[in-house]
Amino acid sequence: MNTQTPRYVSRLLPLCALGLSGAASAAQILNVGDMSSSYNRNIWYMSIAVIIMAILIFAGVSYALFYTVNKFREDKHTGEPDQFHGNNRLEQLLIGVPVIIVTIITLLAAHTMAIVNPTPKDALHVNVTGAQFWWAFEYPDSKLAAGTGTVVNGNELVVPAGRQIAITVTAKDVIHAFWAPNLGGQRDAIPGSKKTFQIDTDRPGVYQGNCSVLCGASHANMRFKVVALPTEQYNTFISAAQSYKAPAPQNASEQNGYTIFNQGKASAGAAPCSSCHRVQGTPAAGQVGPDMSFFGSRNTLGAGIWEGKDREAHIKPWIQHCAAVKPGCLMPPYLKLSDQDLTDLEAYILSLKLPDNAAYWGKVPVR
Repeated sequence: MNTQTPRYVSRLLPLCALGLSGAASAAQILNVGDMSSSYNRNIWYMSIAVIIMAILIFAGVSYALFYTVNKFREDKHTGEPDQFHGNNRLEQLLIGVPVIIVTIITLLAAHTMAIVNPTPKDALHVNVTGAQFWWAFEYPDSKLAAGTGTVVNGNELVVPAGRQIAITVTAKDVIHAFWAPNLGGQRDAIPGSKKTFQIDTDRPGVYQGNCSVLCGASHANMRFKVVALPTEQYNTFISAAQSYKAPAPQNASEQNGYTIFNQGKASAGAAPCSSCHRVQGTPAAGQVGPDMSFFGSRNTLGAGIWEGKDREAHIKPWIQHCAAVKPGCLMPPYLKLSDQDLTDLEAYILSLKLPDNAAYWGKVPVR
């Protein structure tokens, strides 16, 4: 099946795509008309029927209006018009037609909801938690080789292309909303509530996602990436993530960074990073901030604000005082750490990488 966006869809939805692309990088377009997603396709097919009915209604009302104005205009009827006190047939028509229209639209909507809402038995389950201002992605079906916990990644959702992804979304603090337009609809992330819905895409690639509910000072900076991999590459990633154990420090710089991360530095008033962050296979088991297990394999920083080389250039300023570069960031500042300590801490967290064959960046095109 050809799942490329039809030309007529691309022409009818450019404003949607352009309007949503402002928060994305220049190479990416947030497109609700991306027909690679079965969710978007089903919504579009329903919309076609509604649009056709709307056109017919517009044409019918316009014809009736111009016919009436022309037939009964003043220059054709100089005398007093015929007097009447009701027209049963017209009244029945004016009631019956809207009832039929609303019934058809209701049936179309119910049919589409029956297709897109149920969770398929073979869907991949991912638990999504929104917090000010970042995302946690947990794979509950992927148990760690160590026997405790599951695979977790921060701000980058890795999924297989061509498979339904069942997203169960909630929030830690205030209301957020998960939305990756190219892959499907959006859902509010509400503290104390869990909602499950499906996203999918047939095309491997990197897609942009955003929080779509105003949630604080860095709402516009609460982004994420969805990396859709071919099934074989996804299986390689998830297997490596399940058995991942953070590598031991390879030099003095990484060793000092490891020590600061796990023990802090009292002389600089720096608390351990491990009190808030988790690193798989180490004593670091914090749950407050994003999981750092595969940080060196990621391509983004600050929930998607910086990518690639920009990410690397902002790591030290981020550690030193994240609120200065991202308004509302809740991570405490490390203003008294020396430049060498910041360099060592950066070296350590960049060493937290998946094996090269399991790294997911650069394997698929940016959409």
